[in-house]
Amino acid sequence: MSGPPAARGPCILTIPEGDNRERMVCPDCGFINYENPKIVVGAVCLWQDRFLLCRRAINPRRGFWTLPAGYLELNEATAAGAVREAWEEAQARITIDGVLAVYDIPRISQVQIIYRAHLEAPDFAAGPESLEVKLFGWDEIPWQDLAFPSVRWALDHYHDSVASGDFTARNAPG
Repeated sequence: MSGPPAARGPCILTIPEGDNRERMVCPDCGFINYENPKIVVGAVCLWQDRFLLCRRAINPRRGFWTLPAGYLELNEATAAGAVREAWEEAQARITIDGVLAVYDIPRISQVQIIYRAHLEAPDFAAGPESLEVKLFGWDEIPWQDLAFPSVRWALDHYHDSVASGDFTARNAPG
């Protein structure tokens, strides 16, 4: 006994009617699989002029230091995502102070929204995605062991904002 043929899903690369770029389309039902950039949220978190950094327990860049940050979840506000990531990665409770920067990184299809934040208390511990979590003074930051360029950008932007008193949100360098 044979039934209807199984749907193939989005398997044909074509330009859908009314669009201007190629997309994967299902030839059976016309479903269009829109692939969009990932949104990363995180925060530069401080406790008394010391920066909270997490040493990554996962790839990419396992063993390198990063801000508490990660992918925004469905149905989640960006600030709430940054608070969640600080808890998941550093078991830290933070208060958001404002947007520090929005980094468009088209080569990896990411938009990163980084907040300024402070720890509610100096209590933190490594979450499942972190090997360790530590507070660093500016001159103690392990600059050569930062996981991603955007970590340096955010730290530099924070430092520049404090020095200038201008907390206008920044963009990626260059």
